[in-house]
Amino acid sequence: MHGRRHVAYLFLLGAIASEVVGTSLLKSTNGFTRLWPTVGLVVAYVTAFGLLSQAVKTVPVGVAYAMWSGLGTAAIVAIGAAFLGEPLSVTKVVGVGLIIAGVVILNLGGTH
Repeated sequence: MHGRRHVAYLFLLGAIASEVVGTSLLKSTNGFTRLWPTVGLVVAYVTAFGLLSQAVKTVPVGVAYAMWSGLGTAAIVAIGAAFLGEPLSVTKVVGVGLIIAGVVILNLGGTH
């Protein structure tokens, strides 16, 4: 059972990474008018949902979704600031910190 749980969290991390890749490609699709970025986005999102569907076989849905959305949001904010020229403000950093704190709290509550 313990090994299965670890595999489920690997599926979840893969799902988060795939979703972050897809979301990172969103701007470069230019409203879905550019073929290859759009294809990459679709492949990334299909992969993300496929992996997420495997993860929730073991990880509670609420915990999985909290991790998915929280860690994905934090990663996208960081990518936006580092590579897409988006401003990083104190408000954004505090907001992401609160999201991560919420994910941690849900995970602690989900282990019982």
